Amino acid sequence: MKVKVGINGYGTIGKRAATAVGQQDDMEVIGVTKTRPTFEAKVANDLGLPLYVPDGSAEAFKAAGIKVAGTIKDMYKKADIIIDCTPGKVAEAYKQEYSEAGVKGIFQGGEDHSLTGISFNASANYKESWGAQFSRVVSCNTTGLIRTLYPLDKKYKIQNVFATLIRRSADPGDSKNGPINAIEPSLKLPTHHGPDVQSIMPWLNIQTMAVKVPTTLMHLHTIMVRLSSEVSTDDIIALWKRTPRVKLVKGKDNVRSTAQIMELARDLGRTRSDMYEIIVWEDGVKVVGDTLYFYQAVHQESDVIPEIVDCVRSMCKIEENASASMKKTDKAMGI
Repeated sequence: MKVKVGINGYGTIGKRAATAVGQQDDMEVIGVTKTRPTFEAKVANDLGLPLYVPDGSAEAFKAAGIKVAGTIKDMYKKADIIIDCTPGKVAEAYKQEYSEAGVKGIFQGGEDHSLTGISFNASANYKESWGAQFSRVVSCNTTGLIRTLYPLDKKYKIQNVFATLIRRSADPGDSKNGPINAIEPSLKLPTHHGPDVQSIMPWLNIQTMAVKVPTTLMHLHTIMVRLSSEVSTDDIIALWKRTPRVKLVKGKDNVRSTAQIMELARDLGRTRSDMYEIIVWEDGVKVVGDTLYFYQAVHQESDVIPEIVDCVRSMCKIEENASASMKKTDKAMGI
């Protein structure tokens, strides 16, 4: 029997989660939600996804020609688990609703770890969410850092990490937010990204800084890692080539920027041109003494999506083995 998944919030992450869940043979999307009759609500209708809306909103949707299946709380009754993709500041209220409805809930990395007490990354702590009622898939940037740092620490033992996050200022479809002709530093230091990594790897000594730049495509990380074991540049590259959801590219192959990475995603025929893997420039990896230097790029719209699918499997006890779940997810999504 398939696990029944509801998506609360059919926006940037929600619509990608709906597509990914729909590609799996052990789960199904039983509905998605929108609060306003936008083009995304119409797309959900066109794709045959049952659409659920807030109490009292059905008439506004019907007036816009959008078919409604019921209220958001009606969706809870049909779901085993809800993937919460709602905007910030409302998660606590929705958590209470999920609890009252007796349904499990997955929250996103924009929420604090304290909301659930469990944060999730498939390769690092899959079993921690096993059977849990609530869990939180960490943010796009935290996912990116863990994807490359966790295997490094496991094999070579990290002494400390310093990372600067060069952040996109808005998603491509957002025309309201972000610096237009400016570079904006995060003045609250160190930034929250280090503690967020520690919600998965509490033992890791990591400090982070961040700046926003006027791009919408991807985030870029510049990372320095002090290692406890003697290791060569080739050793690091070989390790990441074996690491799921990490993809190495080369500047000499004309992949020198985030724009070219997104062009690569389009050429690969990815849904919505998404790049689920963390991209590392192979010819930008260098070990000097005990310090590793490298660059990586994070597609903020999509890198968490396979993690969400694996989190469903862990919380609903579908697949006990993390590696088996990841392989199943990645095969279905074409990763």
